[in-house]
Amino acid sequence: MKILVVDDEKDVKTLFEQRFRKEIRSKTVDFVFAFSGKEALAYIDKLDHEAILILSDINMPGMSGLELLKEIKEKELTPKPIVMMISAYGDEQNYNTAKSLGADAFLTKPVDFKLLKEKLQLN
Repeated sequence: MKILVVDDEKDVKTLFEQRFRKEIRSKTVDFVFAFSGKEALAYIDKLDHEAILILSDINMPGMSGLELLKEIKEKELTPKPIVMMISAYGDEQNYNTAKSLGADAFLTKPVDFKLLKEKLQLN
Protein backbone atom coordinates (compact mmCIF):
# COMPACT_ATOMS: atom_id res chain seq x y z
CA MET A 1 0.00 0.00 0.00
CA LYS A 2 1.43 3.37 -1.04
CA ILE A 3 0.75 6.14 1.48
CA LEU A 4 1.39 9.82 0.80
CA VAL A 5 1.72 11.82 4.02
CA VAL A 6 1.29 15.57 3.54
CA ASP A 7 2.36 17.78 6.45
CA ASP A 8 4.44 20.94 6.70
CA GLU A 9 6.12 19.61 9.87
CA LYS A 10 9.17 17.68 8.66
CA ASP A 11 9.49 15.61 11.87
CA VAL A 12 6.30 13.77 10.86
CA LYS A 13 8.47 11.70 8.50
CA THR A 14 10.55 10.31 11.37
CA LEU A 15 7.45 9.71 13.46
CA PHE A 16 5.67 7.69 10.76
CA GLU A 17 8.84 5.74 9.91
CA GLN A 18 9.23 4.80 13.59
CA ARG A 19 5.59 3.85 14.14
CA PHE A 20 5.39 1.80 10.91
CA ARG A 21 8.89 0.30 11.07
CA LYS A 22 7.63 -3.30 10.92
CA GLU A 23 5.22 -2.61 8.04
CA ILE A 24 7.89 -0.73 6.07
CA ARG A 25 10.43 -3.54 6.56
CA SER A 26 7.90 -6.15 5.42
CA LYS A 27 6.96 -3.90 2.47
CA THR A 28 3.31 -3.87 3.58
CA VAL A 29 3.38 -0.07 3.25
CA ASP A 30 5.46 2.32 1.20
CA PHE A 31 5.52 5.88 2.52
CA VAL A 32 6.09 9.01 0.46
CA PHE A 33 6.23 12.40 2.19
CA ALA A 34 5.29 15.82 0.86
CA PHE A 35 5.79 18.93 2.97
CA SER A 36 3.29 21.17 1.17
CA GLY A 37 0.10 20.89 -0.82
CA LYS A 38 1.93 21.87 -4.02
CA GLU A 39 4.55 19.18 -3.47
CA ALA A 40 1.76 16.63 -2.92
CA LEU A 41 -0.01 17.62 -6.15
CA ALA A 42 3.25 17.35 -8.10
CA TYR A 43 3.71 13.82 -6.76
CA ILE A 44 0.09 12.85 -7.51
CA ASP A 45 0.46 14.16 -11.08
CA LYS A 46 3.32 11.69 -11.60
CA LEU A 47 1.28 8.65 -10.52
CA ASP A 48 0.48 6.19 -13.25
CA HIS A 49 -2.74 4.45 -12.21
CA GLU A 50 -1.32 3.56 -8.80
CA ALA A 51 -3.63 3.07 -5.85
CA ILE A 52 -2.73 5.51 -3.11
CA LEU A 53 -3.87 6.55 0.32
CA ILE A 54 -3.32 10.20 1.26
CA LEU A 55 -2.99 11.39 4.86
CA SER A 56 -3.04 15.19 4.86
CA ASP A 57 -2.73 17.76 7.60
CA ILE A 58 -5.37 20.48 7.35
CA ASN A 59 -3.45 23.48 8.67
CA MET A 60 -0.48 24.16 6.41
CA PRO A 61 0.96 27.42 5.07
CA GLY A 62 0.27 28.17 1.43
CA MET A 63 -2.23 25.59 0.27
CA SER A 64 -4.26 24.21 3.18
CA GLY A 65 -5.12 20.54 3.42
CA LEU A 66 -8.75 21.37 2.63
CA GLU A 67 -7.69 23.15 -0.59
CA LEU A 68 -5.50 20.15 -1.43
CA LEU A 69 -8.43 17.79 -0.78
CA LYS A 70 -10.67 19.79 -3.12
CA GLU A 71 -8.05 19.67 -5.90
CA ILE A 72 -7.45 15.94 -5.44
CA LYS A 73 -11.16 15.13 -5.57
CA GLU A 74 -11.58 17.22 -8.74
CA LYS A 75 -8.85 15.29 -10.57
CA GLU A 76 -9.77 12.39 -12.84
CA LEU A 77 -7.65 9.83 -11.01
CA THR A 78 -8.04 6.10 -11.54
CA PRO A 79 -8.19 4.51 -9.10
CA LYS A 80 -9.51 7.30 -6.87
CA PRO A 81 -7.24 7.88 -3.88
CA ILE A 82 -8.51 7.44 -0.34
CA VAL A 83 -7.98 10.71 1.52
CA MET A 84 -7.82 10.98 5.31
CA MET A 85 -7.55 14.44 6.82
CA ILE A 86 -5.55 15.11 10.00
CA SER A 87 -6.00 18.15 12.22
CA ALA A 88 -4.69 19.32 15.55
CA TYR A 89 -8.10 20.88 15.99
CA GLY A 90 -10.94 18.36 16.06
CA ASP A 91 -13.43 21.14 15.49
CA GLU A 92 -16.76 20.51 13.84
CA GLN A 93 -16.23 23.11 11.09
CA ASN A 94 -13.04 21.44 9.76
CA TYR A 95 -14.68 18.02 10.05
CA ASN A 96 -17.82 19.12 8.17
CA THR A 97 -15.82 20.94 5.49
CA ALA A 98 -13.53 17.94 4.99
CA LYS A 99 -16.50 15.57 4.72
CA SER A 100 -18.32 17.87 2.27
CA LEU A 101 -15.19 17.97 0.09
CA GLY A 102 -15.06 14.18 -0.01
CA ALA A 103 -12.65 13.19 2.77
CA ASP A 104 -12.86 9.48 3.50
CA ALA A 105 -11.87 9.86 7.18
CA PHE A 106 -10.88 12.50 9.72
CA LEU A 107 -8.18 12.02 12.36
CA THR A 108 -7.00 14.34 15.11
CA LYS A 109 -3.48 15.06 16.30
CA PRO A 110 -1.70 13.59 18.04
CA VAL A 111 -2.39 10.70 15.69
CA ASP A 112 -3.49 7.52 17.42
CA PHE A 113 -1.29 5.12 15.44
CA LYS A 114 -3.09 2.04 16.76
CA LEU A 115 -6.38 3.45 15.45
CA LEU A 116 -4.74 4.46 12.16
CA LYS A 117 -3.36 0.95 11.66
CA GLU A 118 -6.83 -0.44 12.34
CA LYS A 119 -8.32 1.92 9.73
CA LEU A 120 -5.63 0.78 7.29
CA GLN A 121 -6.34 -2.85 8.25
CA LEU A 122 -2.71 -3.42 9.25
CA ASN A 123 -3.43 -5.00 12.65
